[in-house]
Amino acid sequence: MWRDHLTEIIVFAVLFLLVSGMGFVAARWRAPKDINHLDEWGLGGRSFGGWITWFLVGGDLYTAYTFVAVPALLFGAGAAGFFAVPYTIIIYPLVFLVLVRLWSVSHRHGFVTPADFVRKRFDSPTLALIIAITGIVATMPYIALQLVGIEAVLKTMGVTGESTIARHLPIIIAFAILAAYTYQSGLRAPALIAFVKDTLIYIVILVAIIYLPYKLGGWGSIFDAADAKFDASPSTNDGITLNANNQLQYITLALGSALALFLYPHSLTGVLASRSRDVIKRNMSALPAYSLLLGLIALLGYAAIAAGVTPLPGSTEGTVDNNTVVPLLFEQQFPSWFAGVAFAAIGIGALVPAAIMSIAAANLFTRNIYKEYLRKDASPAQEANVSKITSLVVKVGAVACIVFLDPQFSIDLQLIGGVIILQTLPAVALGLYTRWFHRGALIAGWAAGMGLGMWMLYQIPNPATKRLHFGGSAFPLEKFGFDGSTKTIYVGLVAVAVNLLVAVIVTLILRAAKVTEGADGTERDDYFADEGDPRLVPGPRQETELVAEPTEPAPKV
Repeated sequence: MWRDHLTEIIVFAVLFLLVSGMGFVAARWRAPKDINHLDEWGLGGRSFGGWITWFLVGGDLYTAYTFVAVPALLFGAGAAGFFAVPYTIIIYPLVFLVLVRLWSVSHRHGFVTPADFVRKRFDSPTLALIIAITGIVATMPYIALQLVGIEAVLKTMGVTGESTIARHLPIIIAFAILAAYTYQSGLRAPALIAFVKDTLIYIVILVAIIYLPYKLGGWGSIFDAADAKFDASPSTNDGITLNANNQLQYITLALGSALALFLYPHSLTGVLASRSRDVIKRNMSALPAYSLLLGLIALLGYAAIAAGVTPLPGSTEGTVDNNTVVPLLFEQQFPSWFAGVAFAAIGIGALVPAAIMSIAAANLFTRNIYKEYLRKDASPAQEANVSKITSLVVKVGAVACIVFLDPQFSIDLQLIGGVIILQTLPAVALGLYTRWFHRGALIAGWAAGMGLGMWMLYQIPNPATKRLHFGGSAFPLEKFGFDGSTKTIYVGLVAVAVNLLVAVIVTLILRAAKVTEGADGTERDDYFADEGDPRLVPGPRQETELVAEPTEPAPKV
C-alpha cells in the first residue's frame, strides 16, 4: 500500500514538482526576444556552451530507462547486460569527427534536422522524407520507454490502481506537466532540468556503490552471490562471464548500438544546439564520464541478487518485472528519505530525454513533412507553432503505448527502433564524408535493409511473454542455414550491411545508366565552418543582437 511508502512519495513529489517548476521558468533563462522560431524553441538558440551541452547530451543519452533496465538485464541474464558499457565507450571516438562536420554544415545552412542535411546534400525530397519518417518511428517507442522507468518506481512505492486508467494516472499527470513546460520553454526546459537530474543520479550512484558493498559484505560477496544464482540455471543465463554462444551477439549488439546512438534525432538535437565545434569536441572527450557511471549503475543488478531482492509481478500472469529490482534495492537497503531521492532521480531522468525526443520528432515533422509538402511558405513562427503542437501529439502517443500495450512489448519495440534507425547510416553518417552514393541507390539500400530487418525481427519469438514474433533483436544463425548453431547475431548490423551492399551495387548500375544524380547543395568548406564564420546562417538571436553569455546563471526557482 502507498501509505507504507509515505516518506518516499513525499520526497519524490517535492523533487518532481521542483524540476517541473524549473521547466516553466526555463522560458526566461537565456531568453530570446521571440521564442516562436524553431532555432530558439527547438534548438535553444544554437548557443549552448560546454557545460550545458554536456549535461543536456548526457541527460538525453543516459535515461531513466537506463537506470532501471541495464541493472535489470544483469539481474536476469548476467554478463550480457554489460553490452551497454562498451558501446557507450566506443561510440565517442566513432562520432567525434562526424558530429563536428554535421554541426558545421548545419550551422552554415540553417539545418535543424538530419533530414534537412540529406535534402540539401542529395537533392532528394523523397530521401529526406524517408529519413524523417524513419527518425520519428524509431523515436516514438524510445519516449514510451521513459515511462517504463517511472512506472517501475511508482509500482515500488505502491502507487497503483485496479483499473488501467487508475494504474497509469500518475504517469499521465507527469507527462501532462512535461508537455506543458516543453510547449512553453522548448529545448531550454530539458537543458536546465538536466543539471538537477544528472547531479541527483551521480550522488545516488556514488553513495550506492560505497554503502551497498559495505552492507552486503563487499564486492567479492556480491559477485559470489551472482555467480551462485547463474550457476543454478546455466542453460538460460551467461553467468558473470559470457558463454560461447552469446559472444557474437554481444559484440554485434554493442557495435550496432554504438553506430545507431547518434543517428537518433534526439541525440543530434543536443549537438546542433551547441554554439561551436570546440564545444562538441570537448563534450565527445568528456561524455565517457557518463559511461563510467553506467558501469557502476549496471553493478546494481548484481547487488540486488546479493541483497535477495525479489522482483514484483509483471503485467503478464506468471511473469516478473525485473525493472523493479533497482527501486526495490534502494527501498530495502536505504532509509526511506534516500530511497525517495533515488526514485526522484529515476523519475526526473525520464523527463529530460522524453522532452528532447519529442522536440526532435516534432522538428522532423515540421521541417521535412509540413514545410516540404504541406506549406512550403511557412514562416518561422508557423514552423515553431506546428512543432509545439506536434510535440504534444508525440507525448500523447507515448503515453498511449504504455497504457494500452504490454510494457515488455514497448521494450521490444525500442530494440526494433535501433534496427530501424541504423538504416539511415549511409545517407546521414556516410553522406557527411562522401557524395559518391546515388540518391536512388540510397533509397534502394534503405528499402532492402528495412525489409530484411523486419523479416528477421518477425522471426524472433519472446518466450517470456509467449509472443511468437518481434520478441527481440537476437537472430538465430541457424535460420541462415548454419545447422546446429546456437549462436545469435544482432539484426541491425546484418540489415545495415545489406543496406550498404545494395546501395553500392545500385549506385554503379544507375551511374552506368546515366540516371541523373541531382545537385549537391553543399560545398567542401561547409563542413569546416566554425563559430564566427561570416557565412553562418544567422538565427533570430544573432539578428537581434541578443546573444547571451554562456556563463549566464540560471534563475532561481
